[in-house]
Amino acid sequence: MSRKTFVNLPVKDLAKTIEFFNALGFSFNQQFTSPQTACLIISEDAYAMLHVEPSFKEFTGKDLTDTSKSAEVIVGLSAESREEVDALVNKVVAAGGQALGEAQDQGFMYMRGFRDLDGHQWSFIYMDMSATPGQ
Repeated sequence: MSRKTFVNLPVKDLAKTIEFFNALGFSFNQQFTSPQTACLIISEDAYAMLHVEPSFKEFTGKDLTDTSKSAEVIVGLSAESREEVDALVNKVVAAGGQALGEAQDQGFMYMRGFRDLDGHQWSFIYMDMSATPGQ
Protein backbone atom coordinates (compact mmCIF):
# COMPACT_ATOMS: atom_id res chain seq x y z
CA MET A 1 0.00 0.00 0.00
CA SER A 2 1.29 3.44 -0.91
CA ARG A 3 0.94 6.07 1.82
CA LYS A 4 0.62 9.77 1.32
CA THR A 5 2.90 12.05 3.33
CA PHE A 6 1.71 15.30 4.92
CA VAL A 7 4.42 17.46 6.51
CA ASN A 8 2.90 20.24 8.66
CA LEU A 9 4.81 23.50 9.13
CA PRO A 10 4.00 26.87 10.71
CA VAL A 11 4.37 30.05 8.64
CA LYS A 12 4.24 33.72 9.54
CA ASP A 13 2.64 35.07 6.36
CA LEU A 14 0.64 32.53 4.35
CA ALA A 15 0.28 34.74 1.26
CA LYS A 16 4.04 35.37 1.05
CA THR A 17 4.72 31.66 1.61
CA ILE A 18 2.36 30.71 -1.22
CA GLU A 19 4.06 33.27 -3.48
CA PHE A 20 7.49 31.87 -2.51
CA PHE A 21 6.63 28.27 -3.37
CA ASN A 22 4.79 29.31 -6.55
CA ALA A 23 8.05 31.01 -7.63
CA LEU A 24 9.79 27.64 -7.21
CA GLY A 25 7.25 26.01 -9.52
CA PHE A 26 5.06 24.33 -6.91
CA SER A 27 1.26 24.52 -6.81
CA PHE A 28 -1.39 24.24 -4.13
CA ASN A 29 -4.46 22.06 -3.68
CA GLN A 30 -7.22 24.65 -3.35
CA GLN A 31 -9.59 22.08 -1.84
CA PHE A 32 -7.41 22.00 1.28
CA THR A 33 -6.40 25.66 1.33
CA SER A 34 -8.06 28.30 3.52
CA PRO A 35 -7.08 31.65 5.03
CA GLN A 36 -5.33 29.68 7.82
CA THR A 37 -3.76 26.77 5.91
CA ALA A 38 -2.41 25.99 2.44
CA CYS A 39 -1.78 22.55 0.98
CA LEU A 40 1.51 22.61 -0.97
CA ILE A 41 1.65 19.82 -3.55
CA ILE A 42 5.10 18.23 -3.55
CA SER A 43 4.08 15.15 -5.56
CA GLU A 44 1.01 12.99 -5.98
CA ASP A 45 1.86 11.32 -2.66
CA ALA A 46 3.56 14.12 -0.69
CA TYR A 47 2.21 17.42 0.60
CA ALA A 48 3.18 20.17 3.02
CA MET A 49 0.37 21.66 5.06
CA LEU A 50 1.41 25.24 5.77
CA HIS A 51 -0.44 26.72 8.76
CA VAL A 52 -0.34 30.30 9.96
CA GLU A 53 1.44 30.24 13.31
CA PRO A 54 -1.61 30.64 15.61
CA SER A 55 -3.39 27.83 13.73
CA PHE A 56 -0.33 25.57 13.93
CA LYS A 57 0.03 26.25 17.66
CA GLU A 58 -3.64 25.40 18.20
CA PHE A 59 -3.25 22.29 16.02
CA THR A 60 -0.24 20.99 17.99
CA GLY A 61 -0.93 22.43 21.44
CA LYS A 62 2.80 23.24 21.70
CA ASP A 63 5.07 26.24 21.48
CA LEU A 64 6.65 26.95 18.10
CA THR A 65 10.32 26.41 17.37
CA ASP A 66 12.36 29.55 16.82
CA THR A 67 13.97 28.51 13.53
CA SER A 68 16.67 31.18 13.92
CA LYS A 69 17.96 29.25 16.97
CA SER A 70 16.80 25.64 16.60
CA ALA A 71 16.15 23.10 13.88
CA GLU A 72 12.81 21.34 13.81
CA VAL A 73 13.03 19.26 10.64
CA ILE A 74 14.81 19.03 7.30
CA VAL A 75 12.51 18.33 4.37
CA GLY A 76 14.38 16.71 1.47
CA LEU A 77 12.91 16.82 -2.03
CA SER A 78 14.21 14.85 -5.00
CA ALA A 79 15.34 16.46 -8.23
CA GLU A 80 15.81 15.03 -11.72
CA SER A 81 19.42 16.22 -12.15
CA ARG A 82 22.26 18.19 -10.61
CA GLU A 83 21.32 21.05 -12.90
CA GLU A 84 17.76 21.02 -11.56
CA VAL A 85 19.08 21.13 -7.98
CA ASP A 86 21.12 24.24 -8.81
CA ALA A 87 18.27 25.87 -10.76
CA LEU A 88 15.81 25.30 -7.90
CA VAL A 89 18.16 26.77 -5.30
CA ASN A 90 18.71 29.77 -7.58
CA LYS A 91 14.92 30.21 -7.64
CA VAL A 92 14.87 29.97 -3.83
CA VAL A 93 17.33 32.84 -3.54
CA ALA A 94 15.49 34.92 -6.17
CA ALA A 95 12.21 34.39 -4.24
CA GLY A 96 13.71 35.58 -0.95
CA GLY A 97 14.91 32.30 0.58
CA GLN A 98 18.44 31.54 1.76
CA ALA A 99 20.88 29.04 0.21
CA LEU A 100 22.79 27.05 2.84
CA GLY A 101 26.46 26.74 2.04
CA GLU A 102 27.96 24.95 -0.92
CA ALA A 103 26.57 21.92 -2.70
CA GLN A 104 27.34 18.57 -1.12
CA ASP A 105 28.63 16.27 -3.84
CA GLN A 106 29.14 12.65 -2.87
CA GLY A 107 29.34 11.38 -6.44
CA PHE A 108 26.11 9.40 -6.41
CA MET A 109 24.29 12.12 -4.44
CA TYR A 110 24.24 15.85 -5.06
CA MET A 111 22.44 18.05 -2.56
CA ARG A 112 21.91 21.71 -1.74
CA GLY A 113 20.11 23.02 1.30
CA PHE A 114 18.05 26.14 1.78
CA ARG A 115 15.82 27.94 4.24
CA ASP A 116 12.37 29.16 3.26
CA LEU A 117 10.89 32.50 4.33
CA ASP A 118 10.13 31.11 7.82
CA GLY A 119 13.56 29.56 8.35
CA HIS A 120 12.44 25.96 7.76
CA GLN A 121 15.30 23.93 6.34
CA TRP A 122 14.77 22.09 3.05
CA SER A 123 17.08 20.43 0.55
CA PHE A 124 16.95 19.44 -3.09
CA ILE A 125 18.68 16.13 -3.78
CA TYR A 126 19.69 14.36 -6.97
CA MET A 127 20.52 10.67 -6.57
CA ASP A 128 22.26 8.77 -9.39
CA MET A 129 21.10 5.30 -8.43
CA SER A 130 23.48 3.65 -10.95
CA ALA A 131 26.42 5.19 -9.06
CA THR A 132 25.33 4.32 -5.50
CA PRO A 133 27.79 2.34 -3.41
CA GLY A 134 27.36 -1.37 -3.97
CA GLN A 135 26.05 -1.04 -7.52
